[in-house]
Amino acid sequence: MLRHSFKIAILLTSLSFFSLHAAAQKVTEPQNTNPEWSKPYPPFRIAGNLYYVGSYDLACYLIVTPKGNILINTGLAASASMIKANIETLGFKLADTRILLTMQAHFDHMGAMAEIKKMTGAYMMADEKDSVVMADGGSSDYALGGNGSTYEPVKTDFILHDKDVVRLGDMQLVMLHHPGHTKGSCSFLFDVKDEKRSYKILIANLPTIVTEKKFAEVTAYPDMAKDYAYTLNAMKNLTFDIWLSSHASQFELHTKHKPGDAYNPAAFMDKKGYDKAISELQAKFAKKLASE
Repeated sequence: MLRHSFKIAILLTSLSFFSLHAAAQKVTEPQNTNPEWSKPYPPFRIAGNLYYVGSYDLACYLIVTPKGNILINTGLAASASMIKANIETLGFKLADTRILLTMQAHFDHMGAMAEIKKMTGAYMMADEKDSVVMADGGSSDYALGGNGSTYEPVKTDFILHDKDVVRLGDMQLVMLHHPGHTKGSCSFLFDVKDEKRSYKILIANLPTIVTEKKFAEVTAYPDMAKDYAYTLNAMKNLTFDIWLSSHASQFELHTKHKPGDAYNPAAFMDKKGYDKAISELQAKFAKKLASE
């Protein structure tokens, strides 16, 4: 998988800037969102140097390294203070964040990204296909855009492509381009280790279908059906020890972990659950294709 990867060193890569033409637009985060998206949840250690710092359902992940930390996803706009508190509860500092990543350019994962970027000065790294949407705060998103920005626009400092490797300290994260849910949806594959063993981690961006329209009617995303087919096939062939996702409910976090539980990476070693999730998504995709 890695033989075609492009290694990215944050001190050597040239910056790529995008015009924030939407910066002056009014940002209107959708209302009446799922209350579990903003409900607090106690942070905890998942495995090795990987931690959960998100809300009850919007998963945010902290990866700690000797050279600073990586934060994946930020939840809703109001979640910045919660993420900061969660990180501090674990004994770390938000200010030590060096790299920001996202799995998809939707407001429920990007809402607090701009604020946290300002607070930390961290580099924003994103899939090329989502970087344009991030630059206008989601207003150009094929499904949720069209009425202005739904989150504060975020400049992408480093553009990522399929199988690029994000490096920081002793960590190497492979970004996997898994489009469909958004044009630049992505997953991350990497290794962590604790006192007993190492674990291959997959943070999977499950390709749920977010439009009720027929694929052919979504003119802003003509390759959508092809991208869903590609992603579902690619995800079937991944190998890992532990899998997680962008929503806690997708990988049944609350069944596998209760607040106050002892450190237990084995709770997330659930290949059967992953296969079931992919199979169900494949069936929904096939049904939608058949109906069209």
